[in-house]
Order: sequence, then structure tokens, then C-alpha cells
Amino acid sequence: MAVLILERGHEGSVRRHHPWIFASAVARLTGSAHPGDTVEVRDAAGRGLGRAAWSPHSQIRARMWSFDPGETIDDAFFKRRVAGAVARRQALPELRGQNALRLIHAESDGLPGVIADRYGDTAVVQLTSAGADKWREAIAAALVRETGCARLYERSDAEVRAREGLDARVGWLHGGEPDGAVGIEEHGLRFEVDTRGGHKTGFYLDQRDNRLLARALAQGRRVLNCFCYTGAFSLHALAGGATEVVSIESSGPALETARRTLALNAELAGCAFRAQWRQADVFATLRSLATAGSRFDLVILDPPKFAPSSAHAAAAARAYKDINLFAFRLLAPGGLLMSFSCSGGVSPEMFRAIVAEAARDAPREARVLRRLGAGADHPVALGFPEGEYLKGLLCQAD
Repeated sequence: MAVLILERGHEGSVRRHHPWIFASAVARLTGSAHPGDTVEVRDAAGRGLGRAAWSPHSQIRARMWSFDPGETIDDAFFKRRVAGAVARRQALPELRGQNALRLIHAESDGLPGVIADRYGDTAVVQLTSAGADKWREAIAAALVRETGCARLYERSDAEVRAREGLDARVGWLHGGEPDGAVGIEEHGLRFEVDTRGGHKTGFYLDQRDNRLLARALAQGRRVLNCFCYTGAFSLHALAGGATEVVSIESSGPALETARRTLALNAELAGCAFRAQWRQADVFATLRSLATAGSRFDLVILDPPKFAPSSAHAAAAARAYKDINLFAFRLLAPGGLLMSFSCSGGVSPEMFRAIVAEAARDAPREARVLRRLGAGADHPVALGFPEGEYLKGLLCQAD
């Protein structure tokens, strides 16, 4: 096994169980290692720190599999890690009975570069690092064994793979093509999931709890849902008794799915007249609605990732401020804003500051009623704060 020696003074983050080792922290690699190979990690004095996956093409030069210098990284290791991740979710009362949830949340489940989501009897895995790619077969076998899913589909098509020197890879790893669309149920509502071409692995599972909150808040309110994608927030708002839900999305196919999903839910059959689906640019539409003097009682902003890294934070801040400023202008007195950022390059503190500045410039007096984030199936390792990528605020404006 090759040995990765850290530069003096760079061992602190590893000792605090942060799983990333950047190129600038590497003094040298003794021995030979191919992409994805396991290497022993030692500090400058030669003391063992654990085992990591080597990734020579990435600025994150190694990702820690284990902080135990004596642990063997083999098929049994991945069986244990996958089994542990699945068991942790089964032990949480709020996740019992959910047939759509995240099973493995990468670094926070001790499996850097591994994302796995369950949609009914279909699991979807996404491998984004050289180490995860190296152990594809072991990870797939463990997922099938622990979940009992009839099918396992690989969606390793994220852009980040290119930074690892990896090509995109998609296809069935277990089972085969389902007879029809993959269906799930969330808090009594039914949805179709496009596991092959949908965003992420097919559905935004991380917003499950926040959609339920929007449902509770929607009673008697006029709702604006921006970047609505396939309309999950919109359907929950309709189910919660919203008087009207205006949904904006630039993708025509996504809106077609939203309309079809509404029709799937018989209990919402009488709600179609309260749902407006607009294919449009959100930025331009927010401006035009504000100019027209429109008012809403609840505005939901769930935009795509504006800043994948801190290098994009400045440009992202301008975009976040723009949409939040117009959202505040559209709120009726006492209205509520649910605003989110899924950008890893924007910290919770930075996001709060952006929303606060937007409220001042609107100008509206506003307060934070609740901080929002992903559900319990998206845990955050204490040593890896980057895992808390989804940040949200529930605000009320005077």
C-alpha cells in the first residue's frame, strides 16, 4: 500500500475527522497508487492517521475512508458502512414508513463520493469520486443486500466526476427497466420519479420536511412557488388548502410532469383550478409580478445551485439577493417567505446576510421564524460541516 505523507502542520483537520485532504496538504506519496487506490495516511512524523482513496486528478487529492490506521478497506468494509447507513435511518421514527429517502449521504455516512437514494423498490446510486468508482461492485452488492430493492440504477453523471478524471456512467447495476414510471408516496401524496433524467437522482428528497411545513402554512394563503421543477412544493400547498398556487419553472417537461402528478392525486382533483403553471424565467417573472403590484401570502424560493464552490460565491450572492428582494416586495403584510440555498459555496451565515440585505433594500421589515435544512436522512458529520449544503430561512415580513 502506498503511503501519503502530509505536510507538517496539515494533520489537524484529519485528526478532527474532516475527510478531505487537499493537494496543498500533501508532502509526498511513497509507492505507487492508481486513481481510487487505498493509501495509508501519515502525518509528517510518520504517525498513522487512517486510510484514504487516492485521487491524483483532483484538488481533493485524497478522501478518508477510515480514521483508524489499522482498518482494512475491502468488500467487508463497504458491507459494514452501507449496513450502518441503512440501519441508522431505519432507527429514526420520522423515516419509518417513508418509501422515498436518502440511504447514503456520502462523507456524512463515512462513504465519500457515494450517494444512494431509495424510490420504492428502486434504488439509485451516484458515485462521484475515484475511490467510490473503484469500489462500485462492492457498494452495489451491499446496497442490494441491505435494502432488498428489486432494481439498482447508477446515475454517475454529475459534473464533478470530470474533476476526478472520471467519465459519466449510467445504467442498471441490478434488476432491469421497470414496467412504468417509478412511483413514490410522500405524506400521502403520490409522485412520479424520473430516475434516468431527473435532477439529482430523480427527486429532491432533501426538501421532504420543508414541503410538509409549506403544506401546514398554506391554508387560506395565495402561494407563489419559484423554480418549482415538478411541483412538489406546489402540490403540498394545494393539499394544505392554499387558495391559489402560482408555480414558475423554465422547463416545459418538468411542468408537464407537475400537471400529470396533480392528476395522479385523486384527492386533489378539485384543486386544478387553483393551480397556475407558468413556463418562464423566474428572475424576469418576479420583476414583472412586482411591477404589476401582485401580492402573495407565501413565497417559496428553491433555486438551483448558484455556487457549487466558494469561487462562485460572489456571483451567486447577487443572484440570491435579486430573487429574495423581489420576493419580499411581493409579500402581502404578514406574508411568509421560505427561501433556500443548496450552494455549497454559500455558508449559512452568508445566506442569512444576503436575505437580510434583500429585505432592507425591498424595503421590508422582516424576521426569521425558523431556520430550515434537509431532513434526518441527510445527516451532517460533526467533522464535516460542508455536508450541510441545504440552508433555508422561514421569514415573515410586516
